[in-house]
Amino acid sequence: MKQATVKFVLDDKITEVNFSDRPGLKPTTTLLNWLRSIQGHKGVKEGCGQGDCGACTVVIAETTSGGRLLYKAINSCLVFLPMIHGKQVITVENLSIKEGKKKKLHPVQQMLVETYGIQCGYCTPGMVMSLFALFKNHNNPSDEIIRDGFTGNLCRCTGYRPIMEAARKACIGNGVDHFTGKEKEIIKLLNEIKCDSKTIAIKTDRQTYLKPFTLIEAMRLKKEYPDATLINGSTDVALKQTKHKEILNLIIDVSGVEEIRFIREEKDKIVIGAGTSLEEVKKMSQTKLPSLFDMLKVFGSLQIRNLGTIGGNIATASPIGDTLPLLFALGASLTLNSNSSNRTITGEDFITGYRQTVLRKDELITEVNIPVNNPETKIATYKISKRRDLDISSVSGAFRLKIHNWKVTDIALIFGGMAVRTMHATKTEKFLKGKKWSRTIVEEAMKVLAEEFSPITDARAGATFRRLAARNLLMKFYLETMPGI
Repeated sequence: MKQATVKFVLDDKITEVNFSDRPGLKPTTTLLNWLRSIQGHKGVKEGCGQGDCGACTVVIAETTSGGRLLYKAINSCLVFLPMIHGKQVITVENLSIKEGKKKKLHPVQQMLVETYGIQCGYCTPGMVMSLFALFKNHNNPSDEIIRDGFTGNLCRCTGYRPIMEAARKACIGNGVDHFTGKEKEIIKLLNEIKCDSKTIAIKTDRQTYLKPFTLIEAMRLKKEYPDATLINGSTDVALKQTKHKEILNLIIDVSGVEEIRFIREEKDKIVIGAGTSLEEVKKMSQTKLPSLFDMLKVFGSLQIRNLGTIGGNIATASPIGDTLPLLFALGASLTLNSNSSNRTITGEDFITGYRQTVLRKDELITEVNIPVNNPETKIATYKISKRRDLDISSVSGAFRLKIHNWKVTDIALIFGGMAVRTMHATKTEKFLKGKKWSRTIVEEAMKVLAEEFSPITDARAGATFRRLAARNLLMKFYLETMPGI
């Protein structure tokens, strides 16, 4: 029998939310709003409601295959309550402990006080939780890691110098704190929840929310409910509710399907489960796919990457989706599964138009297959946006080049933000192929590229700027490939 109860660990004990007993509670109620509706957890704040400011940051802990807990900072404004089933939720109120009649601050809280890293206090709970996640995951972190950890947290009062200083001083104890001694008990509680793998089915007057825990069940539900909205991290879909006030009538949440969360190395390719978080992909790619790592360094924030998945980013088919141009350049293919079929299609053939794909209504993306490219092949990715971090691309580009005897034998120039979908600059590619890879030829190719697209003018950039930026990215790629050739 299907259940309408969501279970998770909060305040070191299992918390159950039975939607059948709570007629006013929606399945798409966010974790943020639920926390603020109960006693003792109102420290979490809402700022932007769309994952930009970090005031809503909390930490979730999940069990790993190695039998330990993994701590992740997330934006609670983007997480629907059923998504945290089987996880531990940690808020700012959980960090301090009582010693006798006195309250002892957690090391991250204490260091923020000592370095004067707080002022108005509105952003502070989220800042504290991001610092707590750093504390649990990194010992003596570099400034680069610290900056990345705070990319998703906005502070308009104090400034980041004392906050950075607090992080340097706090993250020196190998993550050992009062949570460490409780980990075995927390893992036991989480495993107890996971023992029940029945599909969660929450139905209200206006909404149906289905959360399967196996791939077979997910595909069955997708066939039964072909028009359902599919979510995993919900970093895109949640905005329909929080930003556009839409009612999401029917949702299939596959975030609990472990079978699509993996990274596997094979002889000639790397296979990534579609449900793998972008942060996990980023960690892997640092040594295996450096061009992908470079792109993910400026993808959203740590909180967003901890939630968002590679399959979800592809499935949105956004014309400015950051992963798509590079996946095209890498020659990636997608595995699409349903109860009746299994097929593989190239990333380029997957996108058919503005937010349109070949994905059938009963299919799911289950795998992303990335070929291992020849070391002689040059691959690079670029992103142009109004700010470096946590911003949407105005123009993005991913290029692949192979030359022999100084002549171009293979070239791919793929752009986002230049058309209704991610596209090759086919005329420019044709112009360059077979010619000498030289500045003179590239400057001529830039003229061809300038006429190849008809980009729009919008809030992010004008059409003229986009054409100029695309041309300049081609020159940048040329200049960066010359020294190594």
